[in-house]
Amino acid sequence: MTVSTSGPITRHHVGARLSETAVHHGTVYLAGQIPEHHPDGDMRVQTQEVLGHVERLLKEAGSSKAHILSCNIFIRNAADITVMNEVWDAWIVPGHTPPRCTVIAPAINPQYLIEVVVIGAQIAA
Repeated sequence: MTVSTSGPITRHHVGARLSETAVHHGTVYLAGQIPEHHPDGDMRVQTQEVLGHVERLLKEAGSSKAHILSCNIFIRNAADITVMNEVWDAWIVPGHTPPRCTVIAPAINPQYLIEVVVIGAQIAA
């Protein structure tokens, strides 16, 4: 994992185009997470993979899915929202459902049925 720190900002998994996470004053910002390992999977498979990425990155940054402050979900097809919501409902921590927006985004990469962007809070030590 590549980590970069400049002042109060720490970035994880730093690449030429983007960092997977940035942490600033206890807030964790995730890049849009996509189904890198199952681009040919259906909505259930892709959503499970993407939420797994979200959970892993939050943990690496000192947060968790119970500490999500905001979530934006982009899906290619409106018909997939029911399946996506089933996976989301099984994954999210009851009583800790964050503010969330779901957008139909037919312009996202044709391989991906879903992309998820999350902002979380670090867990106090």
